[in-house]
Amino acid sequence: MNELTERLLSRGAVLVGCADLSALPAETRGGLPFGVCFAVGLDPHVVAAIAEGPTVEYKHEYERANALIDELAGAAAALLRQAGHRVIARPATDDQLDPDLTPHPLPHKTVATLAGLGWIGKCGLLVTEEHGSAVRLGSVLTDAPLTAAEPVTADRCGQCTVCVDVCPGGAPTGRSWRPGIPREEIIDAHACRDAMRETAERLGHSICGRCIATCPRTRRYLARRGAIPAGPDR
Repeated sequence: MNELTERLLSRGAVLVGCADLSALPAETRGGLPFGVCFAVGLDPHVVAAIAEGPTVEYKHEYERANALIDELAGAAAALLRQAGHRVIARPATDDQLDPDLTPHPLPHKTVATLAGLGWIGKCGLLVTEEHGSAVRLGSVLTDAPLTAAEPVTADRCGQCTVCVDVCPGGAPTGRSWRPGIPREEIIDAHACRDAMRETAERLGHSICGRCIATCPRTRRYLARRGAIPAGPDR
């Protein structure tokens, strides 16, 4: 795992973790017992600029991060296959407007919580201590005998509702995450999609990001990187 982690970090990942997937249905994980999840950080200055709504620069940053995730997934898969292991490389999630909004049976963010990288916030996105929600995720599944991290099993947002309050579509329900909770109990994906329609028409990409930019943990990351003035810790 050390070599794989170093390879991913050297190529642009900011977080890497290994998850034990064995408790999940075999068909969900392709019959493979472990998942390696990695996060790519979003440019703090670009994220800071979307607190009031998405920009063209955010569209480009989103696409850059997705391309890097696909590159990293390929590099991880190549290293694992070279060592003689089975592997499924999973591409970045493309959040274009989906008419049916069917959730993936094994989202990257689920692998991330099992790998100890963070928890699911009230916005339905992964929240990390280091970068808040200003990350994009990728993962690979494998039968390599890796050492799994301790999973995150509880919400750490507490009473914070910033992402709930700023959502233009009123999509978050305000409920706290716990492992196994249905997505619809946390966020109304259809309301989120409908709120992004105007963005899709204006920018050619169905993204918003206000919940990312206004998350207090994201704001701490942005302040540390000089993208916004430092303020009181929430």
